[in-house]
Amino acid sequence: MALRALLLDLDPAGSGVSATVRDLDEADLPDGDVLVRIQYSTVNFKDALILSGIGRLVRSYPHVPGIDLAGTVESSADPRFAPGDEVVLTGWRVGETWWGGYAELARVRADWLLPIPSGLTARDCMVIGTAGLTAALAMTALEGLGLTPDQGPVLVTGATGGLGSTAVHLLARRGYDVTASTGKPQEAQHLELLGASTIIDRAQLSSPPDRPLLPERWAGCIDAVGGATVAHVLAELRYGACVAMCGNTGGNDVPTNALPFLLRGVRALGIDSVQAQVPVRQQAWEALATLADMDVLRGQVREIHLEEVPAVAADLLAGRVAGRVIVAL
Repeated sequence: MALRALLLDLDPAGSGVSATVRDLDEADLPDGDVLVRIQYSTVNFKDALILSGIGRLVRSYPHVPGIDLAGTVESSADPRFAPGDEVVLTGWRVGETWWGGYAELARVRADWLLPIPSGLTARDCMVIGTAGLTAALAMTALEGLGLTPDQGPVLVTGATGGLGSTAVHLLARRGYDVTASTGKPQEAQHLELLGASTIIDRAQLSSPPDRPLLPERWAGCIDAVGGATVAHVLAELRYGACVAMCGNTGGNDVPTNALPFLLRGVRALGIDSVQAQVPVRQQAWEALATLADMDVLRGQVREIHLEEVPAVAADLLAGRVAGRVIVAL
């Protein structure tokens, strides 16, 4: 079968990568147990890094990127899946070390696939995507450490991004008093619609704290920024509170010290959705299917086609994208 795909190649001079939409054949796809006809993919921050050649996330070219995909099974050598089954795939380094979702077909390992939860469509799964799955994992992890809505305000940093905006929505739906931190004041109405009760300028948090400990503010935090921002958050967490660290758009280095941990007993918890095991993923997807108001989330999404992906990825790296972007195949 023929298929269209967005293919990445190394520039001949070795100075970067180039992306073009091309016609391929099914035989070009890597080996795998299940052939999926993709209906939708997404554009995430990691996709933008891959499309720009940043971080050496892809080691072998040519390459089809796209870390998320949802669609229907075309054929399967695994008894768990049959033609016509609706499936979703996020993580497992698909789109990095394995050809991903920016194509009409993908051949993948059955272990990486999950049935689409009841009540969701393939498009809904990509409206949520890796970003929403990570937000759900972060919220569940915080609640597993004892966070409850009656403890006080919960902060979400990078709140207009895909992960942050979904985190705002899920926390609000669970009954939390959500403060959204953003550098896009023009998106205030968008954040309020998602459920944020308070919106603050990210400049309040973007510098390292001027003292080891600041007045206690947050009962918990889902952080999509990292860097100096999470250092500032640690200094403002209430006694025994936790920050779930989900992203590093603000950098990998966290200029903090031991005092928030030693004197307030705060915790920093890393959240990874790439290698999360199947039972954890299934629990998160089922929670998303029942908790999220999909009418709200669908209204915050921009839909594009393959040819538009490189330009949108560049805008995402430059901070010019709010909310979720999905790719219709």
